[in-house]
Amino acid sequence: MAALKSIHHLVAVLSVLLLVTAPTSAVVSQDCAADSINASCNDKRAALSLKLISIAAIFVTSLIGVCLPLFSRSIPALRPDRDLFIIVKAFAAGIILATGFMHVLPDSFDMLSSSCLKDNPWHKFPFTGFVAMLSAILTLMVDSMATSFYSKQASNKKSRSTAVGAVQDCPETPPEVEVGHFHGHHHGPSSMDADGGPQLLRYRVVAMVLELGIVVHSVVIGLSVGATNNTCTIKPLVAALCFHQMFEGMGLGGCILQAEYKMVKKALMVFFFSVTTPLGIAIGLGMSTSYKEDSPSALITVGLLNASSAGLLIYMALVDLLSADFMGPKLQASIQLQLKSYVAVFLGAGGMSLMAKWA
Repeated sequence: MAALKSIHHLVAVLSVLLLVTAPTSAVVSQDCAADSINASCNDKRAALSLKLISIAAIFVTSLIGVCLPLFSRSIPALRPDRDLFIIVKAFAAGIILATGFMHVLPDSFDMLSSSCLKDNPWHKFPFTGFVAMLSAILTLMVDSMATSFYSKQASNKKSRSTAVGAVQDCPETPPEVEVGHFHGHHHGPSSMDADGGPQLLRYRVVAMVLELGIVVHSVVIGLSVGATNNTCTIKPLVAALCFHQMFEGMGLGGCILQAEYKMVKKALMVFFFSVTTPLGIAIGLGMSTSYKEDSPSALITVGLLNASSAGLLIYMALVDLLSADFMGPKLQASIQLQLKSYVAVFLGAGGMSLMAKWA
């Protein structure tokens, strides 16, 4: 559909803009007196080696994670209609939920409450919670309006094709009977066809919005890793980010698989997810001499981006991934499958929460 392509292109353009503007807007405007970097860990040469390793490692793990679900159709047990796929998707949704609550949101709180920022207004108002709330509401608006728009387009297209077919089959039937005949078919199972049914369109909206939220977070975390020369920070981050990117990629890959995009669109979404964190690290690496993590402009820019990303990720994990599956007919029909999926959610969220100790 033309509208779907336009939204997809918009997501791609926004992703590129974020890559370009986020780092430059965070360039130091003034240094903060409180520099917390441990001198024994501040080794520029060792940090460079770790950053280069992290670029390759994170790219490979991201690519593996997001591509695994796309090839699952060749494995009968991992097809989207099987129980194992639902369980793995629940595990990945737990990863995404914990990312928002345990990694992105606390980082935003720390940055926007930093002593490097002026007392008024940053210490007088909880900007992190406010921006995260607004982000969740805006995500709901985009989610709802885009789904409604696509559904109406598909409905109108179905109406025209069905009406034309009915006229050709029954040319002598009165117009009001034709309308009634079509109306009955429109609300039947045929409206859920693979060419643009409501459920397929819903999957496509979810995949695009989720990718946008992940890209924002990936750029920010990549920039932070690339700009620091603190080896004590980078070492645990490499392992934690590899774990994070692989399983977050599995959640996104499952959404892309259900969206049934054509190969070109799948490749674009896989590309953007896989390269944003490594590219963010590369940009941060190039700006390591001018970028200061404790400068007011950097703290405000990255803190607000983290808050908006957290709101989006939390909404997507709870509403579009977990709630949609757990309230769906497949899980509602099986208490046993529900329990297995709950265990998967707790394992995913718990594992990612444990990573917060090092990342």
